[in-house]
Amino acid sequence: MKTAKDVLKSIKDNDVKYVDLRFTDPRGKWQHVTFDTGMIDDDVFAEGLMFDGSSIAGWKAINESDMCLMPDPVTATIDPFFAETTLVIICDVLEPTTGEPYNRDPRGMAKKAEAMVKSMGVGDAVFFGPEAEFFVFDDVRFQTTITPASSWIRRNCRSTRTPNMRAAISATASAPRPATSRFRRRIRCRTCARKCLARWPRWASRSRSTTTRLRPPNTNSA
Repeated sequence: MKTAKDVLKSIKDNDVKYVDLRFTDPRGKWQHVTFDTGMIDDDVFAEGLMFDGSSIAGWKAINESDMCLMPDPVTATIDPFFAETTLVIICDVLEPTTGEPYNRDPRGMAKKAEAMVKSMGVGDAVFFGPEAEFFVFDDVRFQTTITPASSWIRRNCRSTRTPNMRAAISATASAPRPATSRFRRRIRCRTCARKCLARWPRWASRSRSTTTRLRPPNTNSA
């Protein structure tokens, strides 16, 4: 979808019940406001919709909490996880009195950064994205019911040389420790090898070892 008319047509064609306007706070956390489709028309894409910004950490005080969400029709998409058909649109946050981008809106900051890069002649486009991370645990359990909600994580990392002493857990990905470095290296090697196989299938004949099952180091050995 490229224009407001495309979005309105999609709402009608897909029998959309709600429109979920989304934006991020300064810490990168998703925020959203949901509206009934009866409130969405051409004026929304021209003037925006008002919302209370005082509930967003680091933004407005209660006495100046009125802020404006300007939907970007290019980002409109159907969310597959809602019980009712819901259209999600990412928004810019504007100052309602001036119509200028709010200076603490991460999306507005990114647009300013892209404009600066172009004006300096450094490049034509800027790409932003999250840093993918993962954790390796021995056991993870959780429960979510009407009354209790809990989680339990066990990470039994011990040194391969001193089984009766708990080894220090590495605080960063680049700081190896006796208990975790070998297993982490194996995971990284297997992951990189499988990505290479997906991109360059001709390597398959040389990389049969990449299909072996990962096993943690034997922590009981002396």
